[in-house]
Amino acid sequence: MKQILLVDDHQIIRNGIKYYFEDSKDFHVSAEAENGVEALEKLKNEQFDLLITDISMPEMDGIELIKQIKEQDIDIKILALTMHGEAKIIKQVMQLGIDGYIIKNSGRDKVLEALGQIFSGQAYFSYEVTKAIMDDLSNKPQKKDRLTMEVSLSKRETEVLDLIVQEMNNHQIAEKLFISVRTVESHKQSLLFKTGSKNVAGLVLYAMNHI
Repeated sequence: MKQILLVDDHQIIRNGIKYYFEDSKDFHVSAEAENGVEALEKLKNEQFDLLITDISMPEMDGIELIKQIKEQDIDIKILALTMHGEAKIIKQVMQLGIDGYIIKNSGRDKVLEALGQIFSGQAYFSYEVTKAIMDDLSNKPQKKDRLTMEVSLSKRETEVLDLIVQEMNNHQIAEKLFISVRTVESHKQSLLFKTGSKNVAGLVLYAMNHI
């Protein structure tokens, strides 16, 4: 069973999220924290598989918490579960290399779907998140950098990239395109290399400027 560290400064929110996992055989909220400072202390003394964190919190917010986790090379999956749907904040968090980002109005099924995808090795960014960034990008001129430069992608690579943005995992993409999972993984590695992305979050950001 995957052990979860839940971080949110509101007890009522933590209680609601814990309820999502009451009957789960796969996930268990084994510890809670009210802010990033408390979360880091628990991470020093206990081992968890997943961190679910809010962004706005006192003492140490979610962004600084994630930065500290990355700097300390703590091995844990990270899902941001927050009310922040602003493109600026979403991009800031995504660029830290997290595994998922969901808006708090998402229901239990969406949260469990996100965790299933994250632990299958795929990043998960909800529709509201990708739409917020796409809307933001469409309303401002872009600098010529890795996200806006043109690279030569094959037709199949473009199809795989489009399905990644649609939140499909490797198995779903394979079924959709009638190819093997291994072939999907090969196309994904090629996409990472060609676009200079470090992970699926980077591919999503790249795709938002080109698809």
